[in-house]
Amino acid sequence: MMSLRNVVSVVGLLLVFVGLSMFAALGVSLLYRDGDTVPLLVAALLTMAVGGLAWRLTGLEGDLSPREGYAIVTFAWAGTAVFGALPYLFTGTIPSFWAAVFESMSGFTTTGATVFADIESLPHGVLFWRALTHWLGGMGIIVLAIAVLPYLGVGGMQLFKAEVPGPTPERLRPRIAQTAKLLWLVYVGMTGLQILLLVVGEMGWFDAVTHAFATVATGGFSTKNASLGHFESPYTQYVTIVFMYLAGINFTLHFRAAAGRFEYLRDVEWRFFTAMIASVAAAIVAVNLLSGTYELRALERAVRDGLFTVVSIVTTTGFVTADFEAWVPGAQALLFAMLFVGGMAGSTGGGMKSVRILLLLKQSAMELRKHLHPRAVMLARVGRHVVPEHVLANVIGFVILYLFIFLAGAVAMSLLGMDLETALGASAATVGNVGPGLGEVGATDNYGWLSSPALGILTFLMLVGRLEIYTVLLLFLPQTWSRRGGRRVDRGSPKF
Repeated sequence: MMSLRNVVSVVGLLLVFVGLSMFAALGVSLLYRDGDTVPLLVAALLTMAVGGLAWRLTGLEGDLSPREGYAIVTFAWAGTAVFGALPYLFTGTIPSFWAAVFESMSGFTTTGATVFADIESLPHGVLFWRALTHWLGGMGIIVLAIAVLPYLGVGGMQLFKAEVPGPTPERLRPRIAQTAKLLWLVYVGMTGLQILLLVVGEMGWFDAVTHAFATVATGGFSTKNASLGHFESPYTQYVTIVFMYLAGINFTLHFRAAAGRFEYLRDVEWRFFTAMIASVAAAIVAVNLLSGTYELRALERAVRDGLFTVVSIVTTTGFVTADFEAWVPGAQALLFAMLFVGGMAGSTGGGMKSVRILLLLKQSAMELRKHLHPRAVMLARVGRHVVPEHVLANVIGFVILYLFIFLAGAVAMSLLGMDLETALGASAATVGNVGPGLGEVGATDNYGWLSSPALGILTFLMLVGRLEIYTVLLLFLPQTWSRRGGRRVDRGSPKF
């Protein structure tokens, strides 16, 4: 039977960490003296007090079960979103509870959808907190994806390429701790390098730090109303393109590269991910040039805007340099399709993940061949590795659930009064953790005009999409909470 004591204890400890993180924003507030110091201090102390009390009154009882893992992951993200909203509420920058929770959830899930119309009017402490929620959420997702979810057997997460063997109970904790430490080193290193490169491009330190936080986490919160489009420097935009692309790659590949093992070209998913970005970007640039959206003499700008937008959407970062709603329908249709793809497995990107799309294509091709050769024995492969049938079934089930939730979200938005284009765009952009969608939530718009029910639904979509769907939905099953509702952890995860 699930132990709520264990769940409350771990979630409380995480809230203490969130409260401590708010002191970083408090320091920025003291530095710039924008008047948000006291509200940030109160938010930090209250978060730490509630988290500390929950932890002290409970305490862990034995090892955590898979069912407790589902509950901890879900309630941890939900709890951090609620308490992460306190800085917005206490400073008065967002007076509405659901709007504040939406902004907070958007930050921690690295979605980047915002309710703010005038971002540049916000105090520096609040701006830094927005960026920090991205950075903390992005690292949390990597650790969750590579070090935790494979052992819970969630949604095909065993497809991740981390070199984590099927654990025994006594080895699970030290292996996760070691993996998390190594990933933090890579994550911090990438962030620091981008900050330095942006400062070299004459971006101020505050903007460089906040945009690096948002880029490496594939979040998309900017300190400017026009997002990255505010910075006209091609250098700044190309640097951001490179780091968005790097953040969309499996971080274990980065770690191996840092250790001298460059295995990018050998990785099938990396080749698929890179080829997809290059081909879609080339198609959009060509469409924009042929349609007259860009003149031929502005070829470099057309290439830069097209590549930036595609990388931003595919990696689910959500930064904007051009109003893609002004592009022709063909270019917009390609971008809409990219809302569903996402980054590589083990990256900070959201969406379905490229490896699932790759497996679906391979499965579809294999089914076509079976119609020609019905008696042949065919196996789906990723590189040299055979994909087990249960993994394919897991992936297909995940994609069906993903599309169902997307459509349900779009229908719900339509029932609340949205036009169809906006409803589809908002649902796809939130469940995929992209941020900007289509229609009235497009590249130059925001989500601040939505009603509280709409913001609540989209907040739930962000959570479900970020935590790989199964993690959240399993909590709605009675068996998860019953004494007989346990299930065995999959110890036989294939490593691709």
